[in-house]
Amino acid sequence: MTQAIKKSNTQSHHDVLEELKWDSRVDETEVGVQVAGGVVTLTGTVTSWAKRVAAQEAARRVIGVLDVANDITVKVPGGLARSDTEIAQAVRQALEWDVFVPNEKITSTVTDGWVTLEGPVERWSQRDDAERAVRNLTGVKMVVNKISVTPAKPVTGDVRKAIEQALERRAEREARQIGVDVRDGTVTLTGPVHSWAERKSVLAAARFTPGVRAVEDHLRTEPV
Repeated sequence: MTQAIKKSNTQSHHDVLEELKWDSRVDETEVGVQVAGGVVTLTGTVTSWAKRVAAQEAARRVIGVLDVANDITVKVPGGLARSDTEIAQAVRQALEWDVFVPNEKITSTVTDGWVTLEGPVERWSQRDDAERAVRNLTGVKMVVNKISVTPAKPVTGDVRKAIEQALERRAEREARQIGVDVRDGTVTLTGPVHSWAERKSVLAAARFTPGVRAVEDHLRTEPV
């Protein structure tokens, strides 16, 4: 996994701007960047929730970035505006067409472009997949994910073992330092990681494990 290294605020600022410029999903002229001690704050106004998320992902890919505060606002221009009814219909279709989403269990509410997803699913990955399915739709200003996770099978001690094995497959060094606690399907992760990529990988190892209904992220990012 990529390790974080200490950079000056000036260098990190430059690298984040270059990453935003490189990502074709983002118009870097719409995004303001401030950096202090490895923490990046994004500001500005973009035309969709998808672009807001893309800018955040771009900043997190940069080595040396420890945390990202996303203060970007979404303002949909008139030409891309959709009624709440049109957005709700598009959301339903997106959920139905995604093979990883149990669409019959998920409901949506759309208010002024804000999409709220609710309902029970059996896996955390299904919760994430539902959000990804709708966040790129035209007219969406925000996605609020209230989907609950209720595993079909009782949670057992095998969950912790499965997560630890998944961590070992990703990186043995990091796995030895990550604490995994499982209680009633809620997984608490503790310990150090060295980049957002490492953090994301560790969280995925927990979220994609059957039997997990929630993940509490107590990981801390420490540059090398």
